Amino acid sequence: MTRVILVRHGQTEWNRVERFRGRADVPLNEVGLAQARATGERVAATWRPAAIYSSPLSRALRTAEAIAGHFALPVQAHPGLADIDYGAWQGLTPDEARAQWPGMVDAWFHDPAHAEIPQGETLAQLRERAMATVAALCARHPDETIVLVGHTVINRVILLGVLGLANERFWRLRQDTCAINVFEAEGGDYTLVLLNDTCHLS
Repeated sequence: MTRVILVRHGQTEWNRVERFRGRADVPLNEVGLAQARATGERVAATWRPAAIYSSPLSRALRTAEAIAGHFALPVQAHPGLADIDYGAWQGLTPDEARAQWPGMVDAWFHDPAHAEIPQGETLAQLRERAMATVAALCARHPDETIVLVGHTVINRVILLGVLGLANERFWRLRQDTCAINVFEAEGGDYTLVLLNDTCHLS
């Protein structure tokens, strides 16, 4: 059985004031850096990971580094954990995107499983990439604990995959900044243990 600690990165200015972030390399703000430190302390007090993997984007890498420093482990950047490609929406607020693509933006917020982002990824494409990454990393670490640091969108689709829920339920899972989720992987199946835990930030 592999234990996976799935973490969302800390706060940035682009999620404090909502913008489509995706592959934009937006840094953690001061609140986000403090959240990352608190998350590192929580992980260190509770688990002993064998490896720490992160999205290649700096907001995730800095969060992962705050965890890894407690264990003298390297942070391994993994492209499979990168956030969704928001294509033409990247950097826009929802209202700015809606002004150009009203039907597509409304689909994203009300029918995400069937939404198509111009020049971007669909949730189905993201989920295929994300779950293949999770399966490969779990196979690499049998009977160990690993940390994966990602983003709100990819973390949600991973959790949907863990629970066996369809992408239609995307908006029914919350991923707050520096939330911790835990699941176990065994025999190609998953058991959710902890969801969107932020008690270490209070």
